[in-house]
Amino acid sequence: AIRVDDQTTKPSHSLRVGQKVIIIPPPPSTMDLTPEPMELQILFEDEALLVLNKSPGCVVHPAAGHATGTLVHGVLHHCGGTLSGIGGVARPGVVHRLDQDTSGCLVMAKTDRAHQGLAEQFAQRSIHKQYLAIACGVPKCSEGRIDAPIARHPNNRKTMAIVDQGRHAVTDYRTLQSFGAHASYLSLNLHTGRTHQIRVHLASLGHPILGDTKYADDELQAVWRSMGVQRMYLHAWQLRFRHPMTDKPLSLSTERPLLFEQMIKRLGGQPT
Repeated sequence: AIRVDDQTTKPSHSLRVGQKVIIIPPPPSTMDLTPEPMELQILFEDEALLVLNKSPGCVVHPAAGHATGTLVHGVLHHCGGTLSGIGGVARPGVVHRLDQDTSGCLVMAKTDRAHQGLAEQFAQRSIHKQYLAIACGVPKCSEGRIDAPIARHPNNRKTMAIVDQGRHAVTDYRTLQSFGAHASYLSLNLHTGRTHQIRVHLASLGHPILGDTKYADDELQAVWRSMGVQRMYLHAWQLRFRHPMTDKPLSLSTERPLLFEQMIKRLGGQPT
């Protein structure tokens, strides 16, 4: 759909002064997602946006293997079939995502203007995102910063990895509690939003998140199975940003999931 001097060309083509570029936009696709009733945990809602507490195990938007039953289907039903269309026909309203097994704060846009305003804040890294996690082992330093670029794993395209030529990624962590040498309860702040960022960064320190079967070795996974671990212990606890329409500051947070409380007690920690 893009031609240079009336000829099709490659995406890597370098333009020269005086060349003529013609762009032929494809016709808009129609959204064929069927809204589905779903119990939603709403933290904030107005005419422009919706902030939810996503349940673990819930997929945010349709993808391979998840054509129905996603959060988008439920939000479409709640909003009467109207959401921002900037994310595309499969991702209406989706400004950012949480992994399937990650719970917690997620903001969705009802209008295109709200979507654009939120997307700008994410791009400018002015949105504060704080997570809670239970990790295997205890970091040597009680707090620190992980600054390591992330990209697709060169040999396993379904996972991410620290790669020299990857995208800039920064995560701050602080140890809230430690449980002997076996596990620790961490608070994490994201300064960037790369796919699987917290999971990859903690695994790179030798402290994968409890229940993360994608970035932990087989031995750890066997131990977790013997413990009856059924989910990944990563929770998006707090989200702070400015309302895209009013510019007023918003701060939304959730209670720590019951499974977190139960696991911390099981590990010998104190409730918070």
